[in-house]
Amino acid sequence: MQAWRVHRNGEPSEVMQLDEVDRPVPGEGQQLLRVRAANINFPDALLCRGQYQVRPPLPFTPGVEICGETEDGRRVIANPALPHGGLAEYVVADSAALLPAPDALDDAEAAALHIGYQTGWFGLHRRAALKEGETLLVHAAAGGVGSAAVQLGKAAGARVIGVVGGPEKAAVARELGCDVVVDRRSEDIVAAVKEATGGRGADVVYDPVGGDAYAKSAKCVAFEGRIVVVGFASGDIPAPALNHALVKNYSILGLHWGLYALKDPASIGRCHRTLTEYAAKGLIKPLVSERVPFADAPSAVQRVADGTTTGRLVVLPAGAPAAPAEGEAR
Repeated sequence: MQAWRVHRNGEPSEVMQLDEVDRPVPGEGQQLLRVRAANINFPDALLCRGQYQVRPPLPFTPGVEICGETEDGRRVIANPALPHGGLAEYVVADSAALLPAPDALDDAEAAALHIGYQTGWFGLHRRAALKEGETLLVHAAAGGVGSAAVQLGKAAGARVIGVVGGPEKAAVARELGCDVVVDRRSEDIVAAVKEATGGRGADVVYDPVGGDAYAKSAKCVAFEGRIVVVGFASGDIPAPALNHALVKNYSILGLHWGLYALKDPASIGRCHRTLTEYAAKGLIKPLVSERVPFADAPSAVQRVADGTTTGRLVVLPAGAPAAPAEGEAR
């Protein structure tokens, strides 16, 4: 089979190489899956660079999230077992962790559901306890992680303020349902949030960016507000001033979604059932901005690494349709 592999760490476009390799062999408690679609996540870029918390042995195949097909023909969502990641024709994954792909979503959408929306749901509900009527501030609202949080916030009945970079992403954020959109390139985030909330600030902040985004969040979070730290896409890990959190009376909440698989695996299944119901009702739908041919996988990972994308880039295997035809079964 063909697989994109990393033989040395570096920028994805420079180090990903298409190899002919044997199909991975399932171990105990694992299954072989045919890849139907592979969603690109920022951790894939970090894996290529050797900067992720997990460092698989070289050479390895990136791709931490797929929609796949079991040997008996079931569509499933899976996190492939590294070093055999999803940018390949076949992967292996733990049988106990396989989740049914929602009928309401096509392969590319299903591939983009798991990590981003589970992270959003756990961040907004389990960590921040978002309530109906509260104001939610989402950084990088037009990106893959942010767009999921926007949809989940609206589904929870929150008023959503989306922060984006540039007019094109601002238009996307409005289409996603943001009540207020702030272009960080041309507007003062803190002033805009305070104006939109009558001076109160945001009750919950969802921050996958870090750096300056976090610093701005701390200046416009409400009394008893909650800042959910999801990641550091900016590459800048902030050092919070805890005296500021004390005097303003807000909470800083870390979210490492992957820990739930170890500490409370049943919660992931419960969350997936909720997300499946949301998808069936049309409350959520992954924003897949591009379905990428398998041959172009390195450039797709690089664009995600560079932060130039909107929504999700999903890599499709050779022969897969660019999108389902009108009326076609998922």
